[in-house]
Amino acid sequence: VQLVESGGGWMQAGGSLRLSCAGSGRTFSSYSVGWFRQAPGKEREFVASMRYDGTRTYYADSVKDRFTISRDNAKSTFYLQMNSLKPEDTAVYYCAAGGGWGSLAAVRRSSFYGVWGQGTLVTVSS
Repeated sequence: VQLVESGGGWMQAGGSLRLSCAGSGRTFSSYSVGWFRQAPGKEREFVASMRYDGTRTYYADSVKDRFTISRDNAKSTFYLQMNSLKPEDTAVYYCAAGGGWGSLAAVRRSSFYGVWGQGTLVTVSS
């Protein structure tokens, strides 16, 4: 599977953006998916993940109740709806796909995911 992201951009604090990640290949529905982000000068961090069948999700504490991960396997696409954006959400956001599922400790690791998107910049101004 290959992943192509879209939807990044600029937004004022309190606003919303939706990121999309389109997958290619017939096996997309067998992959668990995730979102990560990397702010300038910081390490890449886990944001959210969803099990291959859409029945389980995990979120980082920093985005819980503001961000929502979802997927549409019929379109081979998954999403990150970001509401109540804050300046500290400014980062390059990456989508990722990996086989299987696991605990939060497992799926929040970058090494869980074997396929990555190219990244899209989200800038939130105060």
